[in-house]
Amino acid sequence: MRTLDQATAYTRAVGLATKGRRSVLGITGAPAAGKSTYAEQLTGKLAADGHRVALVPMDGYHLAQSVLAELGLAAVKGAPHTFDGYGFVALLRRLKETPGEQVWAPRFDRGLEDSIAASIGIAPDVTLVVTEGNYLLLDESPWSTIRTLLDQCWYVEVPERLRHERLEARHRRYGRSPEEARERTFGTDERNARIVAATAPRADAIIQPA
Repeated sequence: MRTLDQATAYTRAVGLATKGRRSVLGITGAPAAGKSTYAEQLTGKLAADGHRVALVPMDGYHLAQSVLAELGLAAVKGAPHTFDGYGFVALLRRLKETPGEQVWAPRFDRGLEDSIAASIGIAPDVTLVVTEGNYLLLDESPWSTIRTLLDQCWYVEVPERLRHERLEARHRRYGRSPEEARERTFGTDERNARIVAATAPRADAIIQPA
């Protein structure tokens, strides 16, 4: 599997945005690998260069916090079964197969720890949809359908120590104590990271952000 440098990755993204039909590019990786930041930077540069691009994160399909609490899943939030995977697949299929429609997608708000419906607009003239999330390459239903809807999928990879540091800092930033942050980082988050890492061989390329 090829590792793409930033310039080559950008050129490949431009190619997807100018194919003459709508393309969907997936960006995946373990929690805190930097996939959200990379996807935001990539779509921002593409837009600045005049391309019609939209960013649609998978995190908008987190189950509501109240639902997780009701189901007893709040402690494992972020695991595959704590998302509306079928809903996310349906969105990607709509974006891929019916590009003439105006589509509205949900956005996850970390401050609220909940999703906000119809927050991201994808106009009919968008030629490249970038989607990012942990489970784009997971080989189990319903996630396995996603790979068939992506033109390409890139796996973001960083050193594990850096990823752990970022996770602990993120948890503290959103109100967890140092002890709670560490427990979450090396507990639920680490279990999810191992699931995601096992999907890396299915990616088209590796991205190692600077």
